[in-house]
Amino acid sequence: MITDTTPPALPEALDAALRRMRLPYLRRAAPEVLATARAQRWDPAEVIQVLLAEEIAGRDQATRTARRKQAQLPAGKTFAAWRETDSSIPPATQTGLATLEWIHRHENLAIAGPSGTGKTHFVEALAHQAIDHDLKVAWFTLESLTAQITRANADASIARTIARITRADLVVIDDIGMLPAGQAAAEAFYRVVEAAYERRSIAVTSNIHPSGFDAIMPKTLATAAVDRLLHHAHVILTEGNSLRLSEAVAGRGVMPLT
Repeated sequence: MITDTTPPALPEALDAALRRMRLPYLRRAAPEVLATARAQRWDPAEVIQVLLAEEIAGRDQATRTARRKQAQLPAGKTFAAWRETDSSIPPATQTGLATLEWIHRHENLAIAGPSGTGKTHFVEALAHQAIDHDLKVAWFTLESLTAQITRANADASIARTIARITRADLVVIDDIGMLPAGQAAAEAFYRVVEAAYERRSIAVTSNIHPSGFDAIMPKTLATAAVDRLLHHAHVILTEGNSLRLSEAVAGRGVMPLT
């Protein structure tokens, strides 16, 4: 004999009340929780606690999902796919940065080194970690940041745009130096760094050390931005051969054809 273990549906009046109170996760969990509570003779306070915990957990997960989408992280790379031993970043430094204490202290992070040495992957993993710990993240390349600031400048909304960007706890500007940066890029970079200074954390990745940014953008703006960026910053230099190239040479860059 097959026994139907589906918990009974909620009474219509209770279901309607939960909908009106906008408690979707509690409403979804309620039939099973109430059935378990009846079978195990839970204390009423315990039932309320479990139901509210379901609502809180559901809301927290929805918030993280929305923040991950809003952050526009590039590739979904987390620490689950990170190979600590393949990186030239010292293990103790990796562990220290992963605690995210530097973000809570409004410190910055600058990672510079050759292409393919894991800079973007590591920073994106930190960004995912930050979102999982209820922090807000905004991710840009220097080109996408410049485009956004330029549009804001055109419609006189630049102050609002900068304020919106720096509401994030961590602002990432990836791959500085891969393409030439002119006056507009330098202005965009400076505006964000200046607005975030000692209030928010900025992480940058680049194939050149930040002290050399004046070689790719106007010197006055580069100097002013880097001065603020590095004042409270962890500066990390990666080295070695490209991990992407090593994987390609070893035949691990694609799935085998059948």
